[in-house]
Amino acid sequence: MSALLEVRDLEVEFDTYGGTVHAVRGVSFDVRAGKTLAIVGESGCGKSVTVQSIMGLIPIPPGRIVAGTAKLRGVDILGRPEVDGRDVRGDTIGMIFQDPMTSLNPTMTIGDQIAETLQTHRGQARPQARARAVELLEMTRIPEAEERAGQYPFEFSGGMLQRAMIAMAIACEPAILVADEPSTALDVTIQAQILDLLGDLQAKTGMAIILITHDLGVVARLADEVAVMYAGRIVEHGTADAVFHQSGHPYTQGLKAAMPTRNSRRDDPLQPIDGSPPDLFAPPPGCAYRPRCPNAMRICERRDPPAFPLEPSDASRPSAAVDVVSHASRGDAASGSQAPAPRTPPKETEAHPAKDATAAPHHRDHFSRCWLHRAEASAHRGTVNPGASQ
Repeated sequence: MSALLEVRDLEVEFDTYGGTVHAVRGVSFDVRAGKTLAIVGESGCGKSVTVQSIMGLIPIPPGRIVAGTAKLRGVDILGRPEVDGRDVRGDTIGMIFQDPMTSLNPTMTIGDQIAETLQTHRGQARPQARARAVELLEMTRIPEAEERAGQYPFEFSGGMLQRAMIAMAIACEPAILVADEPSTALDVTIQAQILDLLGDLQAKTGMAIILITHDLGVVARLADEVAVMYAGRIVEHGTADAVFHQSGHPYTQGLKAAMPTRNSRRDDPLQPIDGSPPDLFAPPPGCAYRPRCPNAMRICERRDPPAFPLEPSDASRPSAAVDVVSHASRGDAASGSQAPAPRTPPKETEAHPAKDATAAPHHRDHFSRCWLHRAEASAHRGTVNPGASQ
């Protein structure tokens, strides 16, 4: 299946009084019709900036797109003389912003704000656009939609505001919907309703979804593919099953270990990732995760790992650096050798439910930026952070 959106080697920087922030550093991914790509990571890792730069939402200056392409249906939308995103934003790519209260205009009714999108991008007359706005509110399961369309944002609850934002985002039937923390600040019940709504709308319209979130539970529920970002780069990418069950990067493993599960007891301590993300004014040489990684090796200090394809049997384990098995005996992508066939993933668990527990993720779709998955690691087994913990 060809991709709706193909992003390759995207780099975004911001000029500030303190220097240049290298916010996004060589990000690549594909988004396919009817599928959900989740981008996860800590605050400040570049998740939102990546998508906003594609949509023309970053201020230029101080921001600038240094390199990379973003092909939407084969057309590079970043290679044009002026990247303002107006012909893409709202029409082909819709977006649900993090905080609907600050994203909606407090001086306009909800119905008028949704209708404005249709008037701008579809050229509809106001009565026609207003009628369609009521239909969209009904589609997003807002009761008494016609009456609610005449109300202002302050008259809506948090969950209803999020539904109104979804109605606005899908008004022009976009091919791609970007959901930036769509369940933030919502209680668990409303969060589940919003996620179910997104799933139902995707099944009905066939749109692709880019889900930006910190919540691995949301990822497990919605995502088909997962891209884990750290310090402006994607450090692991694969199917949701592969990333949850066969995590290949120590950072991904740390995120999973820090998440409580249904089986956790009250006296079970959470396992935080010690330390802080690196300063992107001056990204460190080598692996950016090295200062926080319990598996860090000498090679990590001076060489930044490329993306290595993972086999199901190559999923690294915490504190397993000294037991890394060299790929030399099995061959890897660089040598052109054939890799062993993938095996069936572990069974679904309460902590990490699989979307399709019978489907075995193919190793060629699973990549990780970690020297643990490279033959050279066998010559650099001495860990440099023996006291670090996940």
